[in-house]
Amino acid sequence: MPGLKLEIVKPDSLSMGDLDLWRAMIAANPELTSPYFQPEFTRIAAGVCPGAAVAVLHRGGETVGFFPHQRRGGAIQPLAAPMNDYHGVIARPDAMPDLETVAGLLGGARLSVNAWVGPTRTGLARDTMMTVLPDGGFDPWYAERRASFGKYFKDKERARRSMETELGPIRVERGLRDPALLDHLIALKRDQYRRTARHDIFACGWTVDLLQALMRSGSEALGGSMAALWAGERLCAIEYSLTGGDQCHFWFPAYEPGLARCSPGILLTLDTMQQGATVGLRTFDFGFGGEGYKKYFCNARRTVHEAVVLKPGLGASFSQAAVAVLNAGGGDRGEQLRTSVRRRWNAIEACETRPVDRLRGAVSAARAAAGKAGRAMADN
Repeated sequence: MPGLKLEIVKPDSLSMGDLDLWRAMIAANPELTSPYFQPEFTRIAAGVCPGAAVAVLHRGGETVGFFPHQRRGGAIQPLAAPMNDYHGVIARPDAMPDLETVAGLLGGARLSVNAWVGPTRTGLARDTMMTVLPDGGFDPWYAERRASFGKYFKDKERARRSMETELGPIRVERGLRDPALLDHLIALKRDQYRRTARHDIFACGWTVDLLQALMRSGSEALGGSMAALWAGERLCAIEYSLTGGDQCHFWFPAYEPGLARCSPGILLTLDTMQQGATVGLRTFDFGFGGEGYKKYFCNARRTVHEAVVLKPGLGASFSQAAVAVLNAGGGDRGEQLRTSVRRRWNAIEACETRPVDRLRGAVSAARAAAGKAGRAMADN
């Protein structure tokens, strides 16, 4: 976009006028409906995320956009990555710059995004999945889902009866902000990361601080809270969600592994939606697909982009050459492997601010990549 200029500021230096303009841009742009785009999310995240900044975009002396981000050396990421599930430039629909323009203006070695909302000429298109309740709320939605996927939902109803018979009456509460309950949720997630050999995004500390800070907010515009399911006296499942307006973004779910046969996480989701609908929540965002259960819940999608925009030079050339070699082995395995490694590295780089911790994470990622590459070659 010709004539576009950029100013980097600290998030807490934005004026009330800036914030009013930010909110007006969100109101004018249907693509920016997620709680992650709210200025309150940026304010809270900036208080705990290392390297936080906002790029203010100007044209002809007029402010036309805002892009909250963080820096890790020469790398630039959306603010609060890897916790930020939607990101892009806050701007009116006719003034949103594309990803490549933003990367060029920021001037870093690379700009990495995993759910870019807005125009882009590069990257991998991915769909996120959501439930949009009809005007009648939860009951007509559930009736339609049960008619379409009767076997699945009848099975969950049987699981509910079985759990109640075995453990006692089921009770679900939402809007919980108990720090001890959050600690328990994080312990369950960290155990899951160990079992699945994923990077522990909570080991760095500031990511936990973010969930705590969002939980303390609790405003109508934005807030983090948990829902939990008990059967009798046993805590069976917990989920941390981010809400704002009529939007609920399911964020961090966890359940007791020993109760997987009873689907406590699915039952918690159903009851959370039912209760949330009574207080005005209408859209429940499940994030990216992958887990099989989401197809039974979701009736809407939105397309975002995952991409890394590299500064032209050796790094970009080497990356493309390495992918070409791997792809020569058959199919698009090189691209698939690079995508997998990139996602893992982006999480490591975003979480870990100390070089020694990034190195430790990189070694682990390299081992995982070597294993995948070896299996790909063997399959060929």
